[in-house]
Amino acid sequence: MTDSLHTELLELAKEAARQAGELLRDGRPADLAVAATKSSPIDVVTEMDIAAEKLITGLISEHRPDDGFLGEEGASSEGTSGIRWVIDPLDGTVNYLYGLPTWAVSIAAEQDGETVVGVVEIPMRGETYHAVRGGGAWGSGAREGERALSCRPAAPLEQALVSTGFNYVTEVRAHQADVAQRLIPLLRDIRRSGSAAVDLCDVAAGRLDGYYERGLHPWDLAAGDLIAREAGALTGGRPGERPARDLTVAASPGVFEPLQRLLEDFGAWHD
Repeated sequence: MTDSLHTELLELAKEAARQAGELLRDGRPADLAVAATKSSPIDVVTEMDIAAEKLITGLISEHRPDDGFLGEEGASSEGTSGIRWVIDPLDGTVNYLYGLPTWAVSIAAEQDGETVVGVVEIPMRGETYHAVRGGGAWGSGAREGERALSCRPAAPLEQALVSTGFNYVTEVRAHQADVAQRLIPLLRDIRRSGSAAVDLCDVAAGRLDGYYERGLHPWDLAAGDLIAREAGALTGGRPGERPARDLTVAASPGVFEPLQRLLEDFGAWHD
């Protein structure tokens, strides 16, 4: 019963992500403008974020009217089925606003509070990543086709390529820059894509050795965290904790613990 349910949830998430990705890619107006702001004047929402979330929640509700939702752009309902969808209709909105290609649609399904399905659609790469709990992680793209994902073999920390992100609140971002400055001499290098969902999938696909960020919400990481874990990566927050708003870390085994320890030592989780 559970396997068939998870298959149903996966196929629905993939279809919703595909349709939302097409809407965002093909329907982006030339005069796209900011529709609202969130945590600060530079943390923006566009009309396309809102339209994509409405498409996703509408499609899922047609097939599963008793499920709940948690969406970045306001979708919130408890539901009665034990399934809740956690949705970021456009992760990387500032990239999208500026015409940069690194943005994604992220959809996860939780069953009784545990993430069981995750899908991340990256339209400008032509890539889709997905995972079912216990079933491994998979990616598909025009160049590589469908393939099982596996994180990179453990590298010494000084050879690790690590990605991060920065908050839109000035004081928090300044502290994050200080942490990154202290980390850079201890790593191969640091990248910053502007999309947590993409970074987590790049860890899963072996394109990064690790990723960390402070300030993520459930919709930013739910799908990507499952995909990274199913690809063999370790994920967490502060030592002994799950990924959370204080801190999210995902990395290959062998990189995860030393990176997490440095982030704790450097106070990456607070101002």
